[in-house]
Amino acid sequence: MTSMGKTRRTVSVGLCAAAVAAALAAPAQAAQPSGSATAEGTDGRGPSWSLKDTGTNVRFRGLAAVSRKAAWVAGSKGTVLRTADGGRSWQNVSPPGAGELEFRDIEAFDGRRAVVLAIGEGEASRVFRTEDGGASWTESFRNTDAKAFYDCVTFFDSRHGLAMSDPVDGKYRILSTGDGGRSWKVLPNTGMPAALPGEAAFAASGQCLVSSGSKDVWLATGGGATARVLHSADRGLNWTVAESTIPAGDPARGVFALAFRDRTHGIAVGGDYRADQASPSAGAVSRDGGRSWQQSKTPPPAYRSGITWLPHSRSAALAVGPTGTDLTVDAGRSWRTVDTGSYDTVDCTPDLGCWASGEKGRVARLEF
Repeated sequence: MTSMGKTRRTVSVGLCAAAVAAALAAPAQAAQPSGSATAEGTDGRGPSWSLKDTGTNVRFRGLAAVSRKAAWVAGSKGTVLRTADGGRSWQNVSPPGAGELEFRDIEAFDGRRAVVLAIGEGEASRVFRTEDGGASWTESFRNTDAKAFYDCVTFFDSRHGLAMSDPVDGKYRILSTGDGGRSWKVLPNTGMPAALPGEAAFAASGQCLVSSGSKDVWLATGGGATARVLHSADRGLNWTVAESTIPAGDPARGVFALAFRDRTHGIAVGGDYRADQASPSAGAVSRDGGRSWQQSKTPPPAYRSGITWLPHSRSAALAVGPTGTDLTVDAGRSWRTVDTGSYDTVDCTPDLGCWASGEKGRVARLEF
């Protein structure tokens, strides 16, 4: 493709992204009943979630969008599915013998290469890698420390990545790979601040550890007296810490998910995951790389566990949770509910391939 062709395509996709955000931001009519075939819980205008039949009822908290056609999901009972046709069909590519594991995060480099994380105490925390679309898997890490509990994994590029564990001996533990997840090593914790009493991360959406660019990574916490965000600018060797405005002080409350569109602009969402508890101040924004956080003026109305920036947009993002999807068009300062379906996590690709997944085998793609 010529450079002019690339420029035209970039402009076209950027304009499309702006149109998507504008359509989603249109004043809503009354929501349709949950279960609508192509616009569940929406007003039926503009882009909306379209459920894709996965043929299973497991909960998919792990999601890796590759494009509008390709995506991976990972969930309970050791289940991993992939689609290459926009969700019309799904292939069960679960690692053999993984039926007792809980997959909570998956990172995909393309339609054939992916890394999936199983969470839990001791040896329940494992990492698997595939290079052939899930036809075969290699277990590349198995935790042997009974005090460790791994929650999330992220990659800077196709080689360099990190995984994180809840605090071990008072500090979060960071696992590092430099070969695309084929091998892993525990990083020294000398540059990691001490954890608060009762503090941990939430393995709710695969977004408690996120990266942007080649070296910057952020870690979300809850459960302690305050909900904090830790930041490293050197791939996990040294960390700084900042308090967020999202309430904590209880094992069920804190920051559940982060999204950074670059090394400066970030959004945090969370709350209290218990259905009978309110989640005020469930959103926060940062404009300085996570060094400080400001409460959303109009936060999401309920607990949210997943978040993603809309591609090619500097101000639009989607947040999801068990009670709905919210949209911001001002970089996280205010939010509006645009769908009432239940999702745990969400992810978008540059070609406007936005996917969401959650309980009871639910996977959806944003349709236009």
